[in-house]
Order: sequence, then structure tokens, then C-alpha cells
Amino acid sequence: MRIVAIETPTHGRVIIREAGASSRSSPLWVVGFHGYGQNAEDMMAELELIPGSEQWTLVSVQALHRFYTKSEKIVANWMTRQDREFAIEDNIAYIDRTLATMLPAENVPQLVFVGFSQGVAMAYRAAVRGSRRPRRIIAIGGDVPPELKTASGGAFPSVLIAAGESDPWYTSAKLEADVDVLRSLGVDVDVFRYAGAHEFTPELRQRIHQVLASTGISPLLSAQ
Repeated sequence: MRIVAIETPTHGRVIIREAGASSRSSPLWVVGFHGYGQNAEDMMAELELIPGSEQWTLVSVQALHRFYTKSEKIVANWMTRQDREFAIEDNIAYIDRTLATMLPAENVPQLVFVGFSQGVAMAYRAAVRGSRRPRRIIAIGGDVPPELKTASGGAFPSVLIAAGESDPWYTSAKLEADVDVLRSLGVDVDVFRYAGAHEFTPELRQRIHQVLASTGISPLLSAQ
């Protein structure tokens, strides 16, 4: 008996919400990667709650592997352990194609990748191994994937790691281990701990706003 991996085309689902009419010249695009059991709408809803989000173009990428919840909501996940390396390559190619399709040919914007939970690993992978390098990664409640822990530090942009103080999944020990690894590679890492669990909170959204406002054109400055 043999197990054979067969490559086949598939279609992904991406939601894009352009910056407001008064901010179309803003060079900042925020690309979101949702967590396990979520979908592109869920992540877009979170991105839109960030203060100043109307000033930036928001892109929410849905994972390729869809399934139904018990309530028959359609959600997705990025990968499982089965055929892991093939899934990683498929996902990176998917993000590369997404950005190549979405980004304007001229005045290429600055990018920030925002990952939540399982989507954090995808944000890291797309940033380090993909064809489009973001200015920053905002990693919320998720790990640095193991295959990147020996990557060149120069392959990483600056990173904000955020985690709820009572997060049962992304614990303090995991956060500290990730920070140690990234700093050993020479990566510029900042850490933000907030009151809450495995979730977005108003305090977290405000911190994300501060990071995004310092990348590209600040919405506070552009509003003046």
C-alpha cells in the first residue's frame, strides 16, 4: 500500500475592505489571518473594530480547509499534522497569489500581517517564506512555528507578540519561549500582555492601533 500526495488547484476566499475615500492614498494594508474554526468574516469584523481602521485597506484571508460547525456555520482551519509540509507550501503559495492579485501594480503599499491563534503561524510563515515582506507581524495568542525557529533573523520583520494574561492556550511559558527564540535570532520583538483570555479586547485593539498608526501614515495625522 502506498500513500501518494496529489497536487490539485483549489479556490480560497478573501475579503477586502478598501480604505475610506479620504484615505485612498494611505500606503498601509492590514492582512488578517483568522484562528481555528473561524472564517474571513470573523477576522474582518475584528479588524474593523480597531480604532482608525477606516484609514487602512483591510484584507481578511480565509484558510483553505472549510468545515461546518454544529450550528452549520462555515468555518475553516489552516492545516493539520497530516501532510504538514505540503500544507505549509500550499498555504504560502495561496497568500503569495492573494497579495499578487490584490496589490496595486503602482504605489505598492506597506503591509502589516495580523494573526490570531492558529492564524499566527500562518502570518509568520507568509512573512518569512512568502514573496511579500511585511513591515510588521502582530501575533495574537499563537506560537512561532517550529520550522522558523532556526531561520535567519534577517528574514523576520519586527514583531509584536500579544497575549491575554489568562489565555489558557498561549501561556506565559510559550510566550517567553517565543520571545527568547526571536531575540536570539536578532528579531525586533515587543510584547503586550492584556487583561483577558484567548480573545480580542478593547485594550488590545488600542495597542494594535498604536502599532499600525506608527507604520506608514498615521490616521491621526492624515485626519488633520
